[in-house]
Amino acid sequence: MPTGRVRFWDAEKGFGFLSKDEGGDDVYVRVAALPAGVTTLKRGQKVEFGVVDGKRGEQALSVVLLDTPPSLSKAQRKSTEQMSLIVEDLIKMLDSIGNSYKRGRYPDSKISEKTASVLRAVADELEL
Repeated sequence: MPTGRVRFWDAEKGFGFLSKDEGGDDVYVRVAALPAGVTTLKRGQKVEFGVVDGKRGEQALSVVLLDTPPSLSKAQRKSTEQMSLIVEDLIKMLDSIGNSYKRGRYPDSKISEKTASVLRAVADELEL
């Protein structure tokens, strides 16, 4: 079976193209050719695949993932020291909002928007 790398993948449409290690035309691949439980590929990911001639050229069958490329998001993660400071500031911000609620007041809309955006950013960092 030939090996290659993912050249392009469109997760919304469920297809992409693989480039063969030995060169030649790109090979079309559909989500149905991926292993069970796999719904997406990442650019540069190493794969092994069977090939069949289709209407518009070669198509990949039974794709096997040989490796997973390092996640760019994990490589750009904030350090633990930075996250510690961010979490401490978030706690202070939430404490202030909690005190407003205790006094029977809702937080100002600007503060609410800022807090919501900070919470989303911290959640994104935690999910990496």
